[in-house]
Amino acid sequence: MNDYTFREVMQYVSENDVKFIRLAFCDIFGTQKNISIMPRELSRAFEEGISFDASSIRGFMNIDQSDLLLFPDPSTLSILPWRPSHGRVVRFFCDIKYPDGTPFEGDGRQVLRQAQEDLKKLGYSAKIGTECEFYLLKQDENGIPTKTPHDNASYLDIAPLDKGENVRRQICLTLEEMNLRPEASHHETGPGQNEIDFAYDSAVASADNLITFRSVVKTMASANGLYASFMPKLFRDQPGNGLHINLSLFQHGENVFRSDSADEHSPIAESFIMGILTRCYEISAFLNPLVNSYERLGSAAAPHYITWSHQNRSQLIRIPAAHGINQRMELRSPDPCTNPYLAFTLLIRAGMEGIERGLKLCDPCNMNLYDVPSSMVREYDALPGTLMEAIRAAENSDFVKRALPQKIIDAYLSAKTSEWNRYSDASDKSSVIDSLYFYSY
Repeated sequence: MNDYTFREVMQYVSENDVKFIRLAFCDIFGTQKNISIMPRELSRAFEEGISFDASSIRGFMNIDQSDLLLFPDPSTLSILPWRPSHGRVVRFFCDIKYPDGTPFEGDGRQVLRQAQEDLKKLGYSAKIGTECEFYLLKQDENGIPTKTPHDNASYLDIAPLDKGENVRRQICLTLEEMNLRPEASHHETGPGQNEIDFAYDSAVASADNLITFRSVVKTMASANGLYASFMPKLFRDQPGNGLHINLSLFQHGENVFRSDSADEHSPIAESFIMGILTRCYEISAFLNPLVNSYERLGSAAAPHYITWSHQNRSQLIRIPAAHGINQRMELRSPDPCTNPYLAFTLLIRAGMEGIERGLKLCDPCNMNLYDVPSSMVREYDALPGTLMEAIRAAENSDFVKRALPQKIIDAYLSAKTSEWNRYSDASDKSSVIDSLYFYSY
């Protein structure tokens, strides 16, 4: 991502026929919002902020204290390539502040930045890369999304069986025009299911990238008469959509996960991994935020038990077969509907806790956990089985209380409890899932 300064931004806008500027931010659930301003207002945005009614953003403010301000981050300047080349549209991600200039504690971007800084004080930096899955679905004659997949292809198929090839190419080229770095793309196992992988970056940049990615996928799908769905478990008999999070740790520019042996890691890397394993149950409500999320876990390459291994894809954490700077851990439980700012914050802080406590990594589990009898896995702890179980785990977690502002915790878990209650009280649960999530994710 380009590292523009304020002066360079102002010059770029004046020299490149920019007519509209989108100030983007996310609510506490990771849903992108934005305000558009004219170029003449950009200087004021940097200096004074642009106000908005925060009481209208779910989980932000009450009606009697409604004003918050957006301050664009100049390093996140990006053109929106699908908008006209004459009268261009650019976008900034923003920090959110109170009118007195203090940071808004509901701003996940600043919460993640603080976690990143605290990790730096410990002597480390984290690099994060994501692998995100989504389904491409047909729309009806009125442009309403259906649940009919765009194709009947399977894993790594090619055209003409794979009909998503052109859409994926458009997505990747658009991301590159926005100075993002997609690494690979392919058809996934489910009919109409696709995956695009990102190169690793800093935690905040990677969260920004994922928010941008979801927007680009939705936009490019719509431009092709399709609907893109990130719902964790769209079809009961097909694989769900996962968000695999690849995480590595650096100290003095060296990858802490790097080792000359495929089966050995540094004690720091092992403590970091164990910190995440220790806290994964408590933070599942943030990594798997929907009622529908828990229909995915435990089947079709989505983990259920809190275990780790080398290369084994049935585990919660696997250590992929990689060399040198690419050595890392991969967390396989999250899904694409997570708020990446909160998810990455919790993972970094859990890993930090593991390092600070000097946690010893438990033994690996080398079984295929999808094919073994239940008697063989009783010794392993499991992830929550429902959203309500995950909510209760988060409510009772001292770690979550230390890792996130109380304002976020209270608003987030209250909203998720309401979703669960609506679902559990319904006689037609499938229609409730659709109304809650299908058109939103």
